[in-house]
Amino acid sequence: MSVQPGWYVDPADPSTRRWWDGEGWIGAPVPVDVTPPEGPPPPEPAPEPARPASPAAPPATGAPAPPGPVGGHPAGPVTPYGPGQVHPHGAGHPQGPPPGWPYPTWPGRPPAPRPHGLPLAGYGARLIARLIDFGVLLLLNVLVNGWFVWRFALEIAPPFQEYWRRVNARDLSTEPLPAAGAQSGSLLVAILLIATALWYAYEVPSMAASGQTFGKRLMGVRAVPLEADQPLGFGRATRRWSTLGLPTLLWYCCGFGLLLQFVDAVSALFDHPMRQALHDRRAQTVVVQMPRTGGTATRPAPHDRADSPGDTP
Repeated sequence: MSVQPGWYVDPADPSTRRWWDGEGWIGAPVPVDVTPPEGPPPPEPAPEPARPASPAAPPATGAPAPPGPVGGHPAGPVTPYGPGQVHPHGAGHPQGPPPGWPYPTWPGRPPAPRPHGLPLAGYGARLIARLIDFGVLLLLNVLVNGWFVWRFALEIAPPFQEYWRRVNARDLSTEPLPAAGAQSGSLLVAILLIATALWYAYEVPSMAASGQTFGKRLMGVRAVPLEADQPLGFGRATRRWSTLGLPTLLWYCCGFGLLLQFVDAVSALFDHPMRQALHDRRAQTVVVQMPRTGGTATRPAPHDRADSPGDTP
């Protein structure tokens, strides 16, 4: 497998990134939550060549002799290069598998990442938070969208009523069922538009300001940008919501939007190591578990560290 040069998570230490030059790892590592420099790291300085020892008087009687070759080998560390030779990218060129390959000597399971010093939120906490938010949205739709739903139910009732009448009467008639009301299509579009607008108004402003909806606040989880511990802002919060919320408008198309939302919801189960759903990847966010003090979540002081959007391919 050929991997293009770039900054990747080091398989030997997932908490750091290194520059992969296409053949091996070079340069010093940087923390995974810090933005790496543009391009490859500067070459490490080569060690200065040993200077010839000046003639000195023989040691006095009883003084220890200077270190010398042992077993035919020179004293000092042994390097994979010959005397006076260094790796073209600098001394101490770290070796290891390419990015994305398993590290054969990793002792056990690698540690879980901690964005901005916070643990990642568990799947269970995220699911319960989302279900709480859906409950709140359901109540809002009952209040705001209830009349439209009632009218829509009346429009589509005739074909369903005729179908059940035939089933109960064991009527084997092949006559087509009566059509739904003429306003059923427009009512369904209005219902979906109102539901989508309510979802946007409920989630985006709170996520933009604090990274938490009502459900996330109850469960003590919070969405933060990858590059810094700071508010999402309306632009990022809208991008994050749109991947999951806008497909609601496609429920009109035989439930296709619901399928897209299901794929987005379960995508976090298959993302490692940051547990990002599709809407997290689009907005470059990650969901973390907030520390709890006295039963309430507290927000740590912001950090100035940043993370590049790239990860292992």
